[in-house]
Amino acid sequence: MSEPINQEKKKTSFLATMGAIFWSFIGLRRRSDYENDVTGLNPFYVLIAALIGLGIFIAILLTAVSFALK
Repeated sequence: MSEPINQEKKKTSFLATMGAIFWSFIGLRRRSDYENDVTGLNPFYVLIAALIGLGIFIAILLTAVSFALK
């Protein structure tokens, strides 16, 4: 009989979470990195990083539009 695989959940830091969210916004992520993210990312860090990333994205868009309209 096979023994269950003991997978340790490796928690990642906030900066690693920011990197994962950055790559997800772009849409470029290796499959192995994605699989590591699924098991190791802290949901609270993901939420905060996504909100920060969204704020930066909106700020860049607003800046680009303001320059285009000048």
